[in-house]
Amino acid sequence: MSNAAKNKLLTTPNLARIAVLAAVASVLFLIEIPLGMPFYKLDLSNIPVLIGAFSMGPVAGVLILGLKSLIGLTHSSSAGVGELADFIMGLAMILPAGLIYQRNKTRRTALLGMLCGMICAVVISVFVNKWIMLPFYMGAFHMSMEELVAAAHWGGVDSEWKLLLMITAPFNLIKGLVISLLTAMLYKRVSPLLHGKGK
Repeated sequence: MSNAAKNKLLTTPNLARIAVLAAVASVLFLIEIPLGMPFYKLDLSNIPVLIGAFSMGPVAGVLILGLKSLIGLTHSSSAGVGELADFIMGLAMILPAGLIYQRNKTRRTALLGMLCGMICAVVISVFVNKWIMLPFYMGAFHMSMEELVAAAHWGGVDSEWKLLLMITAPFNLIKGLVISLLTAMLYKRVSPLLHGKGK
């Protein structure tokens, strides 16, 4: 990032907007919606992050995401492992979406950016769960992979990769779709406020 771009981002109004969006994201991070899928609950905390990335650029989105994760550490039930995983998967969605939209700010590029971000997040989620989340759960609950797979109680899931591909990937696809749809519905409504054009 050039000094000019950095100075443009780090203005007092933008820092205030980043702080507000991070606070909203942190509150939403606490609200989990069951989807009937083993181990996973939906949260909508990346909607303010994505809105921030669209309105102020991808760097602002990363800052909002990072602040959300840091605030999440204060009440973490996973010794920070869940927050780390959420940050990585959030980054996978926010960066492509923000970068694509920044190049040409149209509805089409916003939708294209969210689609690319969603695909990246789904792919990354599989590997984040394989290398970070599943080992954490096995260590925390003293379970073997076989016991963890059995605990999923999901038809046809009888191996680690089936767990990742039949539960983890679809869950993150649903999450990405919900976040993208709600962001698309909300962005134009809150954009004037974020750009200082509200009443």
